[in-house]
Amino acid sequence: MGAQAAGPLVVGVDSSTQSTKALVVDAETGAVIARGQAPHTVSGGEGRQSDPRQWWRALGEALTQCGDAARQASAVSVGGQQHGLVTLDAAGEPVRPAILWNDVRPAAQSERLIAERGGAKAWADRVGSVPTPAFTVAKWAWLRANEPAAAARTAAVRLPHDYLVERLTGQAVTDRGDASGTGWWASSTESYDTDVLAHVGLDPKALPRVALPGEAAGTVHADDLPLPHGALVAAGTGDNMAAALGLGLRPGQPVLSLGTSGTVYAVSAQRPTDPTGVVAGFADARGDWLPLACTLNCTLAVDRVAALLGRDREAVEAGGEVVMLPFLDGERTPNLPGASGLVHGLRHETTAGQLLQAAYDGAVFALLEALDRVLDGDIAADGPLLLIGGGAKGRAWRETMRRLSGRPVVVPEAQELVALGAAAQAAGLLLGEDPAAVARRWGTARGAEYEAQERDTAVWERIRATLAHGEALMRG
Repeated sequence: MGAQAAGPLVVGVDSSTQSTKALVVDAETGAVIARGQAPHTVSGGEGRQSDPRQWWRALGEALTQCGDAARQASAVSVGGQQHGLVTLDAAGEPVRPAILWNDVRPAAQSERLIAERGGAKAWADRVGSVPTPAFTVAKWAWLRANEPAAAARTAAVRLPHDYLVERLTGQAVTDRGDASGTGWWASSTESYDTDVLAHVGLDPKALPRVALPGEAAGTVHADDLPLPHGALVAAGTGDNMAAALGLGLRPGQPVLSLGTSGTVYAVSAQRPTDPTGVVAGFADARGDWLPLACTLNCTLAVDRVAALLGRDREAVEAGGEVVMLPFLDGERTPNLPGASGLVHGLRHETTAGQLLQAAYDGAVFALLEALDRVLDGDIAADGPLLLIGGGAKGRAWRETMRRLSGRPVVVPEAQELVALGAAAQAAGLLLGEDPAAVARRWGTARGAEYEAQERDTAVWERIRATLAHGEALMRG
């Protein structure tokens, strides 16, 4: 249990790939009153998939851990993992396990869809994003090609957060943020693209209604959760959109999320249309946009280098001229899906600590290059960077980011930002306020501030030159 409540209570849910987290939050102050968490199972093999019914069970377990606080909630909202394909039959039961965002089997379908629908620029101009294998449209195309009987039995298609909202309310509702990651919701019209749906053989009637920002999805009607009947249920949103709400972002504030993969995004008033496909042109949960780019190699790659060197992840050393591009799992930014890692400039005098620092430098370089594309002139080059995710706790990540960006860095104290953002959406619905303004009132972005330092242009240029000359070697 947490602090005492001063105002009405709301519940924010983070239904991620690995677990469901639930926070009971004071809608006025943002104080966390109670929290719970329950794990999910992801099956491996050739793909990545989960039974969506376990998400519902995990939600119940997480809420039960919150005790009486959950039973006193006046509103609830769900933030969920993006892109997943949930297929339901006419009775509302899963036809098969949900295909998750990190299932790369639809790679061929992704390439085919891009080619068949006018190329990357046409997708970016119309839909807002060039569909990668992660996008729901590619997963549906894969299902039709590889499991036609399952596709034929499908009466309804949902995203992971949609599935939970529908079970909570009995209403088929999604939001523009999560819908923008499907590939069949067009940012140019802010509606489902009937031409894309016809091309992939999906009836628009199989999809949920897209709620307007600030609109309720319904009220709690489920009997098997410790939530009060009649509590308001917000439309919910995707996990990245929820995290943006959780930070109370204003347009142009850049966020770098340092996790297994690295994600960079910012709220923008301008609709993004990147024909290179590096930047996904997502909508946010409020009515603006959330351009986002992702690098595959972040904390996991650097930790692997540290393990190979037999060093603690913080045991970096300055100096030397060695360059490492730690693309251990291929890379999306730059677009080198078959890449392997590259080390250049190794000398007798190079130390293990310098080599580890070079791994940090290479990973941060990729993140900052992606950030330049996301911001596209939306903010001054000296604006502060918000660092979140597991890596933000590490001194080496923080100091490398300061040195290579030349910008000040803020590390927010608030944790569980997806669940907090969902709670802010629920509070905004309950109180009739802008959810981002609610989060700002809660002070979720407050944290340790680190001043800018002079940018290390020598390291930056060494990495850029190595990438330019080594790209052919890394293609695999």
